[in-house]
Amino acid sequence: MRPSGRQLNEMRPVSIETGFTKHAEGSALIKIGDTHVLCTATIEDRVPPFIKGSGLGWVTAEYGMLPRATNTRMRREAASGKQGGRTVEIQRLIGRALRAGVDRVALGERQITIDCDVLQADGGTRCASITGGWVALRLAVNKLMKAGDVISDPLVDPVAAVSCGIYAGQPVLDLDYPEDSEAGVDGNFIMTGSGRLIEIQMSAEGSTYSREQMNALMDLAEQGVQDLAALQKAACA
Repeated sequence: MRPSGRQLNEMRPVSIETGFTKHAEGSALIKIGDTHVLCTATIEDRVPPFIKGSGLGWVTAEYGMLPRATNTRMRREAASGKQGGRTVEIQRLIGRALRAGVDRVALGERQITIDCDVLQADGGTRCASITGGWVALRLAVNKLMKAGDVISDPLVDPVAAVSCGIYAGQPVLDLDYPEDSEAGVDGNFIMTGSGRLIEIQMSAEGSTYSREQMNALMDLAEQGVQDLAALQKAACA
């Protein structure tokens, strides 16, 4: 039934390679099927002006796609002089999703920026960015703790995200592009490793959906996030 031949509750193959770049305090290349995202973490001893002096830390994110991440070349946003609305929305989502798993008091008054660069896109780039972004964040925080700059671990729970939707009338886990482009209902589920909800983005693309279907998608998402959280922990071990 699925174009990839996967079972309804089967994710694409997932791999996370840490230490992918030399200079970043934390880095991870996450591959979810044919979606590949490079996530890097940068630590700075400053915070945005609106929390300066509060003792609170801050985690933020930037997101972008390389020109040939898709089957046709996209113009670099820098060439047009501004980011598109989709880019701004996604990087805000990544930032607030990751902050939900951070004890900002324990982090101290510093900022960690997560850069998510999509090398290749085949659906689910924002979910891959959040999942890989947490790994980069974990590695950066590990360095702070090893150096004694942070005493108490500020990362309270892994944060991961997965897409689910109604494709050909059936709830399915982890949509790739052929499914995403044809799905009647499409959703992104962001959760902690312990199953707490952070954010759900759901929309009916071609048809409405029932409460029962929503529950089925929630069950699939919870399974997917638990699997991703296990992979995150293994990558950072």
